[in-house]
Amino acid sequence: MTTPPTATSARAARSGRPAGRLRGWTPGWTAARAAKVPEITAVFWLVKVLTTGMGEAASDYLGETSLVLGALVGVGSLVGALAWQLRAREYSAVRYWTAVSAVAVFGTMTADITHVVTDLPYAVTTVVWAVVVAVLFTAWWRVEGTLSIHHVDSTRRELFYWATVLATFALGTAAGDLTGLALGWGFLPSGLLFGAAMLVPLAAWRLGLSPVAAFWSAYVLTRPFGASFADWLGKPAQVGGGVGLGDGPVTLAALVAIAVLVGVLAVTRADVQRADLQRGDVQRGERVTAGEGAA
Repeated sequence: MTTPPTATSARAARSGRPAGRLRGWTPGWTAARAAKVPEITAVFWLVKVLTTGMGEAASDYLGETSLVLGALVGVGSLVGALAWQLRAREYSAVRYWTAVSAVAVFGTMTADITHVVTDLPYAVTTVVWAVVVAVLFTAWWRVEGTLSIHHVDSTRRELFYWATVLATFALGTAAGDLTGLALGWGFLPSGLLFGAAMLVPLAAWRLGLSPVAAFWSAYVLTRPFGASFADWLGKPAQVGGGVGLGDGPVTLAALVAIAVLVGVLAVTRADVQRADLQRGDVQRGERVTAGEGAA
């Protein structure tokens, strides 16, 4: 005899978690909806690297211009962008990448402030942020049972996602400064090193590594990769062997490139997760059918 499903078990099925793990949470935190992050494509990685470089250059430029202005822009843009993103019910390239860009700037500032205020060496701050990232991954997994970007479809999961993204930006900032400055390798060699390191998760994925593990490994490495090249372009030769273009011009160039690519994604919707496109088609078809029936 089959037992009828309860409301709690139905919510659990939609969220991908056992019914018991949902107790104590309100439906608004766990209700399933369209995934709020993009499909992973080559353009995704390109824009992600650009945001890391932009965040590094913008944070340094604002900090050198005015600490008060930097704090206002960093905190204000983060709060505004995440509020806009979290209120939405579905994915939008403009909303999502605006939030990533704001997190990139704030995450860089957070890592730099941690180093300056505490006077801890980059080796220590790198370990500290690595621990923070590990703790967030562990908590996310224990609560939700998945770290897949294809399952970022509830407010609670999205909060885990953005907290983890912010921590990865801070970790990448500390790691890039560790190799580029503290160890004296210079920004260009550091960028090449992290670029090569990004190929390891790709190769491991081809050999059978979990797609989720491969994705997050590469995601963490994009931060010091993009930031190292941004520092190399923006900083003078006496600081890490930079080219000396200036942090302001590097920030502007990265913002323009991000805007162009995100504009293309917004128009083509090439990065909307496939399941969400199908869901949208079905919903539009239902509305059309309902309209014809009413007529």
